[in-house]
Amino acid sequence: MTRRHIAYCVLTCALLGSSFTVSRSIGSFPVLTGQALRYTLAALALFALLATSQRRLPTLRELVRLGAVAATGLVLFNVLLLAALRHADPAVIGTIVGVSPLVLALLGPLQEGRRPSRRLLLAGGVVVLGAALVEGFGHTDPAGLWAAVGVLGCEAAFSLLAAPLLPRLGPVRVSAWSTLLAVPILLLLVPVTGERPRLPTREEAAAIAFLGLVLTVVAFVCWYAAVAGLGVDRAGLFVGLVPVFALLTVSIVDGVRPGLPRVAGVLLVGSGLVLAARNVGQRVKQDAWQAPRSSSAPAASPASHGNSESSSACTTGASTSAAPT
Repeated sequence: MTRRHIAYCVLTCALLGSSFTVSRSIGSFPVLTGQALRYTLAALALFALLATSQRRLPTLRELVRLGAVAATGLVLFNVLLLAALRHADPAVIGTIVGVSPLVLALLGPLQEGRRPSRRLLLAGGVVVLGAALVEGFGHTDPAGLWAAVGVLGCEAAFSLLAAPLLPRLGPVRVSAWSTLLAVPILLLLVPVTGERPRLPTREEAAAIAFLGLVLTVVAFVCWYAAVAGLGVDRAGLFVGLVPVFALLTVSIVDGVRPGLPRVAGVLLVGSGLVLAARNVGQRVKQDAWQAPRSSSAPAASPASHGNSESSSACTTGASTSAAPT
């Protein structure tokens, strides 16, 4: 169902947008150690979800791609993000990473062997412009700029590398294996970087638990379910909602009223999504990252095994995450 996949996109962006206030509480915690704890919790929860489902292990080629998802979209993304924050204002990083809807609208179809949609590219441009107005602008140095561009690349890789795996493995398995593979990579980097691990405080432990069990488990599964149902290019446009939800969260938590430019940015993001949603009820092309429909390799459709897992995970996550926030 297209509406369900759109709801997954919105839920994911809402969780990401509202998580910035939680991330503040672990700013002084060792980066690699914190991410290793986060993804360990997420992997345990995700494999628990798979315990009662049909056993389906990834092939060697799929494991390599899953490792690439973990290395770029999970490990390098977070390392570069925190590095960028040391050299650039958050607004600069948000504006650069906000280009991802346009990147996915262009590279998603090319990866699938089809021509990018002019309408989606136009919509992506409108969303990017709106997100830039919401984020605002700030100061940076060359190191912060390059780190932010790297974050953008990792953001796109998180979806592009995982998309071909979704038809056979499903959103839950892709999320489970990518988080599991991220843990040893992070632990190997700890002695290389000279980081000194320590136990988290009670506040830091609560933040890591939220990031692992809510932001990672629920958001990852919902996002990959949306990518499987809508395609990378269409789902990617909704990334523009992240700064909108972040703006709403900051307005509520910090009591800061948004200025006129940011309100205009929110309207532009909405306009871009409306433009992209024209004829959104049309069936997504069946040949895009679809495996042959057989009992051994079902395609990622609403009725498939992979999406039924993601549906229950997203529904459960939505109900449990509402209380803490």
